Amino acid sequence: MAKRIRSLRCPICKKPVKHRDPEFPFCSERCRLIDLGKWASGAYVISSPVTDTSDAIEDSGPGDLNKK
Repeated sequence: MAKRIRSLRCPICKKPVKHRDPEFPFCSERCRLIDLGKWASGAYVISSPVTDTSDAIEDSGPGDLNKK
């Protein structure tokens, strides 16, 4: 049985990419930098809300932190 090769595409420009390419999973440094810029600008977000644990600490009294 022949090994099936899966076609991978650059997440930015959708060009085919081989897993051995030096910029994998991107096709080029340009696409890698575009993706980095999207992360840095906040264009990508995590869909589920992140709970802030500092709110729970502020709500508890000062004696509550030492109790176990």
